[in-house]
Amino acid sequence: METHKARRKRLGRRSALVGGGVAVAIGALIAPLVEAPAASAAPRADEVRHPVDHVDPLIGSAGGGNTYPGANLPFGMIAWSPTSTTGDQTNTAAANGYSYDTTRVRGFSLTHVNGAGCHPGAAGDVPIMPFVGEVDSSPTADTKDQKYAATFSHDNEKAEPGHYRVGLDSGAAADLAVSERAGVADFSFPRDAPARLLFRTSNSLNGSENAHIEIDAQRHKVTGWVLTGAFCGRRANGGENNRKTYYRLYFSASFDRAFSTVGTWENDRLSPGATTADGGEGYLTGADRAGRGSGGYVGFDTTRDDDVRMRLGISYVSLAGAEANLRAEIAPRASVADVASAGRAAWDRRLRAIRVSGGSEPRRTAFYTALYHALQQPNLISDTDGRYPGMDGTPHRVERGQTAQYSNFSGWDQYRAQVQLLALLQPRVAGDFAQSLFNFARQNGGVWDRWVHISGATHVMTGDPSAATLATFYATGVRNFDAKGAFDSLYRQATVPHPDSLSDKGCPGQCEGQRPGLAQYLESGYAAQDACHCWGGAAETLEDSVADDALARWARLLGRGKEADELGARGGYWRNVFNPGATGTAGYSQARNRDGSWVTPFDPASDRGFAQGSAATYTWMVPQDVQGLADAMGGRQKAAARLDGFFHKPDGSWSVRGGDPLRYDPTNEPGIHAPWLYNALGQPWKTQETVRQIVANVYGTGPKGLPGNDDLGTMSAWYVFAALGLYPQAPGRAEALLTGPLFPRAVVAPAGSRRALTIDAPDASDTDFYVHAVRVNGKLHDTSWLDGSFVRQGGSLSFDLADRPDTTWATDPGRLPH
Repeated sequence: METHKARRKRLGRRSALVGGGVAVAIGALIAPLVEAPAASAAPRADEVRHPVDHVDPLIGSAGGGNTYPGANLPFGMIAWSPTSTTGDQTNTAAANGYSYDTTRVRGFSLTHVNGAGCHPGAAGDVPIMPFVGEVDSSPTADTKDQKYAATFSHDNEKAEPGHYRVGLDSGAAADLAVSERAGVADFSFPRDAPARLLFRTSNSLNGSENAHIEIDAQRHKVTGWVLTGAFCGRRANGGENNRKTYYRLYFSASFDRAFSTVGTWENDRLSPGATTADGGEGYLTGADRAGRGSGGYVGFDTTRDDDVRMRLGISYVSLAGAEANLRAEIAPRASVADVASAGRAAWDRRLRAIRVSGGSEPRRTAFYTALYHALQQPNLISDTDGRYPGMDGTPHRVERGQTAQYSNFSGWDQYRAQVQLLALLQPRVAGDFAQSLFNFARQNGGVWDRWVHISGATHVMTGDPSAATLATFYATGVRNFDAKGAFDSLYRQATVPHPDSLSDKGCPGQCEGQRPGLAQYLESGYAAQDACHCWGGAAETLEDSVADDALARWARLLGRGKEADELGARGGYWRNVFNPGATGTAGYSQARNRDGSWVTPFDPASDRGFAQGSAATYTWMVPQDVQGLADAMGGRQKAAARLDGFFHKPDGSWSVRGGDPLRYDPTNEPGIHAPWLYNALGQPWKTQETVRQIVANVYGTGPKGLPGNDDLGTMSAWYVFAALGLYPQAPGRAEALLTGPLFPRAVVAPAGSRRALTIDAPDASDTDFYVHAVRVNGKLHDTSWLDGSFVRQGGSLSFDLADRPDTTWATDPGRLPH
């Protein structure tokens, strides 16, 4: 066996070899907005050459991951994927329309959001269903999806990046491929039965206010729109506030042949031969919505040719925009295979931003699928001409220097990991996204919504995630947005009370105030549980403390010293909801009333005063001041011992799968940074073993390969960082915490950049994950964290790993993360 000393010597030699210059190679653009990653040192023989070969879109499609397997492109507008049914036309088998465990579909919808937690989630607009048989009754009247839906077998299903195919038990099949705003489909039918294609225009996942369809038999076209919204509209905690419309999706579909028959329906009335129909479903569910809605159908003679080709474009601005998007992105005679090939290349180029070497095939599949999911959002909402729907209900054009307008911001989730990965790998997209959020805020009376869907402010969750997100982008080096204007706007939101801050409308889950109860918060230094107009006073305080600390750091970078000092002090308000005597034996974060009293009775397993998490979990949510939290707990040793109890049961066995409110929950966001806290507590070897325990036993391949809702790529981004051996230290900062990498080598080459990060860990294995030495650009590195300049500028990072912990590495009390 190689000695530890020999390993160190070899590590030094290797670091000298990989620390040289970085070359740049910009490949040809495959699709609009697809940037080429930078090239780096010569690849290893076992380097993954085509990451797209290792992606399985079905990962996360069961077990609550809420991913979808359909065709999409990185950050694309269209996401063409099945809508499943369990016998209720007003509901689906999973939050985003598809569940691997349910093999009956009622259509293939044009839009989806990855991993959202509300059920149904969002979008799922305009399901299009190939139907074998005569349409002799209204499909909307088929409220239990008994007639106009079809079963399938996974043996007849194939999901790949940018391409989805499935054969239905009815004999029909769908073969779908997409560009960013358009798609091509081949629908095949049996030759001895009627072939019909249903456009369920009103049947979005959450319902609709109205919908319209027009069939032009002479031009072989079907066009229309759906007026919808209502994200989280069925949610018990505040959902009623979101049963509202905020966007219209237009579509234009053209066919390669004449229609043999046409018809429409409105509610339970079928109109054979009709070419127009209107009508929405409402935003309720079950009997309150069943049997309502509209759509249309076209038929084909398939006796000689059983394959029907459809070309389709979409837009959130206009029908003309949908048709222009189609013309711009897909050639008139392009086949599904042509579009699928281009889409595959586009995905491969994006995924090559990280090139790993070594590792088993299951590990590669889990890794590249996680990266695939992390790069699905934000999503384009601007057309090829730059027009997009504003949050004020009117069309706008992208700002000068802005490439595209993006949306779908699950802020409370994404600000902890996904936005950091986006800034690292796709800085141009990150900057456009920052500008997009600022554009929305200006159109929304200066209010930055915490969960933006298309052009709608949904108010979902808590805190001020936009502040943390844009501060993170700026700290990481993203500059292609109006940073000064955005900071001024966010600072105003954080310091000047808005009338909505006193509203209880939508509470607790979708409170309107983006800084709820701000005047009281500034006066008391915490959000009072009995007067906060928020989901939970303790959670709001902790979230706002993180946001204010991030804003303070951004202010410092902008040279705004006064604001930096003011906001920096507010970053410490978490202390005002930490009760050192919460249980008599330990301190916890705890909600307080306006008069200063603690909300009682207190139970660390309870979520009273918190949002989707217990006091035991939220107590650790102080990433901006871990040393301060440790002091409040009685010192680093006591804090580390408590953290041990957070990840282990009393008998010492691991507890990292969730289900215990007193311990770590990998399925939701408030505690996902906790494994890395050991670095700041002077016990980094425990971070190394805890992260590896989660990576190896909680994540994996197969439909249940994600621990919970992917939450627009957040859980997937967590895995990507864990596999690289890096994790963002805190929002608003570029510093990274270290742990043992999963692969022997990884090259991180951000799109459009000359910089690259090379991560070498030649001994990485299932057993060798403990860090014994690290070199940065060839020099020994004795801390468990990296300065932000490494993330911004790139360089080489080399790990010496072993199968037993080194309890001396990176433990100097004066050199711990702060």
